[in-house]
Amino acid sequence: MPATVSTPTSVLLGLVLSGSLALAARAELPSGDPAFVPPGARLERVVDGAAHDLVFTEGPVVTCDGRLLLTDITFGHARRGPRGGWRAGNILAFDPRSGVLSVFRSPSGMANGLALDLECNLLAAEGADRGGRRITRTDLSTGRAEIVVDSFRGRPLNSPNDLVVDAAGRIWFTDPRYVGHEPVEQDAMGVYRVDPDGGIERVLDDAGKPNGIALSPDGRTLYVGSFDDGGRPGGRRLAVRDRVMAIFAYPLDARGRPGARRTLVAFPGDEGPDGITVDEEGNLWVAVQSPRRPGIYAYDQAGVARARIPVPAPTNLAFGRGEDADLLWITAESGLWRIRVGKRGWHVAHRTGEPPASAGGPGPDDRLRRPPSPAGREG
Repeated sequence: MPATVSTPTSVLLGLVLSGSLALAARAELPSGDPAFVPPGARLERVVDGAAHDLVFTEGPVVTCDGRLLLTDITFGHARRGPRGGWRAGNILAFDPRSGVLSVFRSPSGMANGLALDLECNLLAAEGADRGGRRITRTDLSTGRAEIVVDSFRGRPLNSPNDLVVDAAGRIWFTDPRYVGHEPVEQDAMGVYRVDPDGGIERVLDDAGKPNGIALSPDGRTLYVGSFDDGGRPGGRRLAVRDRVMAIFAYPLDARGRPGARRTLVAFPGDEGPDGITVDEEGNLWVAVQSPRRPGIYAYDQAGVARARIPVPAPTNLAFGRGEDADLLWITAESGLWRIRVGKRGWHVAHRTGEPPASAGGPGPDDRLRRPPSPAGREG
């Protein structure tokens, strides 16, 4: 979730800016290396946020049974429910075959980023602003959820934003604070690693205001996007070493310990990265917030921009699976979009014993499979 929504006023300004950029973004066509975005690739909006009373879509993930889940962050301080109560976010399910959007969970604890663990369970980064401020795990075959972690050194987390899982089953997540009246009790905006035994460690405190997060396919590089708007809500000025809009790369050793920070992509002060994902070749696909050229940008491993997909107010993105691994799902402008690209997305291997399911456009031969039943302390 970008920092442009750190106060009620900025929420309104962000929505106005989104509307003013929408027509311009739609008038543009994808550009760049045709190996990344083939000629004729068409961006399609499959969910109109306004038609469904959505506020701020985020966190798309394709499940092992082919569903597309995403979050709707409703900003409890700014938007009331139909009967006057505080909204507390939604997790939504989109069926690519029928085009039907439904509510998977509400309230969501202000869930933001979503991911799958190695058993195809749903992981959610729940933020602040009347949210859970925790990482939860949901068994998608039963709907039952559990809290993975909600504190560090005995104090509540700031506002978990996004997360990724590695081949060892470790959960990596970012913990900035963009919105929320809740007191801030951590002393930094950090990046954390949760090990399979439940141990939690703050592995980074030099990633600016950490937002999107991704791993290279070989697991040897951790990517963190810093989107720092300068806001420090929660009544405490959190330690941030430098205010920066950038994507950082950190080498990882076999035990999951990061090495020295390297700036992969630097952005001007008024634009920056939100969600990040990677393809099978290790290229990064990034939702870039910009007042002039918003969109999805593809960067190679050297940080060189190779392609751009214009889309208004993008927040996050995810690749499909199986035969639709080249289908890129995008949350933007409070809705859901998709486009076929020239690369196949990378996903950590799941312990299901089944090939990944399809998550693409409607088709008569598509089948949605029932998900398999899945068989803290601080560091």
